Amino acid sequence: MSGHHEQRRAIFIDKDGTLIPDIPYNINPELITIDDDTIEGIRLLRKQGYMLIVVSNQSGVAKGYFSEMDLQQVWDRLAYLLNEQQLPVDGFYYCPHEPNGIVRQYAVSCECRKPAPGMILKAARHFDIDLSQSWMIGDILNDVEAGNRAGCKTVLINNGNETEWIMNAFRMPVAMTETVFDAACLILQHESYE
Repeated sequence: MSGHHEQRRAIFIDKDGTLIPDIPYNINPELITIDDDTIEGIRLLRKQGYMLIVVSNQSGVAKGYFSEMDLQQVWDRLAYLLNEQQLPVDGFYYCPHEPNGIVRQYAVSCECRKPAPGMILKAARHFDIDLSQSWMIGDILNDVEAGNRAGCKTVLINNGNETEWIMNAFRMPVAMTETVFDAACLILQHESYE
């Protein structure tokens, strides 16, 4: 093993509907909350040495609802709420694109908009993450597909936000749970069997 360094493991987590309650196209930091269940789930995972990386589609930019600069206050608020709990976030990745958007520079097909795996792959390169030892947690099957396409294991938080249930080989999570806390327990159980 000489000269080989240990790659990191990460939890990639969707923002709206997973990390925080979903308020569509919200950029008001005062409305952003993280529930205790989610905090405790993240705490369990951080204790096990997982990095925490948020990956979020933000098509509101392409749709002209807000600017990329407006998103900064959202990230600041999330970082603040998690830092208050001694749970630092390692990275925020977002996709501002949407092919049907009205803001021309963002109205494109891209590699980063989930279900494409671009944001996860970019973070993995940047932080030298072992994707096979990492997990994607999200509340819709596009999150699951992005995680699976990137080579992660995946958990679907089945909280009612996925309504279409269009399945393919990439849209099968390892498991479905109701909360991030349950997802964390499941991930740690899964680890102990490996």
